[in-house]
Amino acid sequence: MKRILIIFVTFFCFSSIYGQHLDIANPALLDLIDENSQVIKLHDGFQFTEGPVWNKEGQFLLFSDIPANTIFKLEPTGEIISFRKPSQNSNGLTYDNEGNLIIAEHSGRKISMLNSEGNYSTIVDNYMGTRLNSPNDVIVDSQGVIYFTDPPYGRPKNATDTLSFNGVYKYANGEIELIADDLYRPNGIALSPDERNLYVANSGQPKQFIKYPISRSGKIGKGKVFFDASELSGEGNPDGIKVDPEGNIFATGPGGVLVFTEKGELLGTIKFPETPANLAFGGQDMKTLFVTARTGLYSIRLK
Repeated sequence: MKRILIIFVTFFCFSSIYGQHLDIANPALLDLIDENSQVIKLHDGFQFTEGPVWNKEGQFLLFSDIPANTIFKLEPTGEIISFRKPSQNSNGLTYDNEGNLIIAEHSGRKISMLNSEGNYSTIVDNYMGTRLNSPNDVIVDSQGVIYFTDPPYGRPKNATDTLSFNGVYKYANGEIELIADDLYRPNGIALSPDERNLYVANSGQPKQFIKYPISRSGKIGKGKVFFDASELSGEGNPDGIKVDPEGNIFATGPGGVLVFTEKGELLGTIKFPETPANLAFGGQDMKTLFVTARTGLYSIRLK
């Protein structure tokens, strides 16, 4: 991919080991994470990290620093460079089936695309003629269908062209479809391995994870609470979500990274020195969990 801007950055900390931090609710958690796995801080000195995504072809990680208006790249060497600046205060990042980077832009108020040649374009920026609020997180299914959330976090305070709700959307074949308009702050979003269930995190109160069934024809059903995290202790809200190949859900929430079974049973929590916001599977064997947490970028090995 053509680099838009390359700047080497000096950070305060590299490869600090914090040790193993597991709060085990069910011993089955140890089938997914070795009890001796350690939380490692890879880099520090950011403003607010978010939206990590692993590039399998290039063996590198991209992630957003929202206030810094930058998408950073973690090189295979461990170095951090600036990949795209300005990024329109990007948040969630993902790749489509053609290897194009799909970006949820806060200040751009849209879902955009950066192709492998470095060409940038807008995918969708409005619903029924009104500008989107502030797209937060985005995923793409195996057929190229885009799902994204649209809370107001990055919307300008003086904006007048605003929607009266915070939506969850589906975008396919040039058409945008509203999936839900009843969540307080729709945030992280993910699909089950068979793409028959859509998971959405609702930040704020109630702190819940919602599951929406998807029919074989692609129709989205009514959402139901998959897990209510309102009574969990610890800092943080339901935010980023990723699902492993067996259907287990890894999601940031109160206390750290929560790990659930596909039936909504909490297996335990991975704790970090800072409050996690988002996460991504990566590494050569896809068994490293990268976690963006406030000013730092962390990792922990999985089984």
